[in-house]
Amino acid sequence: MTVLIDPPRWPAHGRLWSHLVSDTSFDELHVFAGALGIPPRGFDHDHYDVPGDRYAAVVEAGAVPVDSRELLARLTAAGLRRPRRDRRGPS
Repeated sequence: MTVLIDPPRWPAHGRLWSHLVSDTSFDELHVFAGALGIPPRGFDHDHYDVPGDRYAAVVEAGAVPVDSRELLARLTAAGLRRPRRDRRGPS
């Protein structure tokens, strides 16, 4: 079991955000996020968006900090990356 988080560097809504992923399964990711009180609305197709002010608490809870490239590589290698075309809403 490995849940990974990248540094909070993605701007949106006046804040910086991190991405939280699992390199094992979505089930593992949802359980981990739920235990930390991260709401389901934070799930964005293959990751959770986590506000930067929660980064330290998520790492303390067991998420492994990695850079964004490694996070994407491990998500892809696990077969859990959803291509952009699959993440768009209905046309």
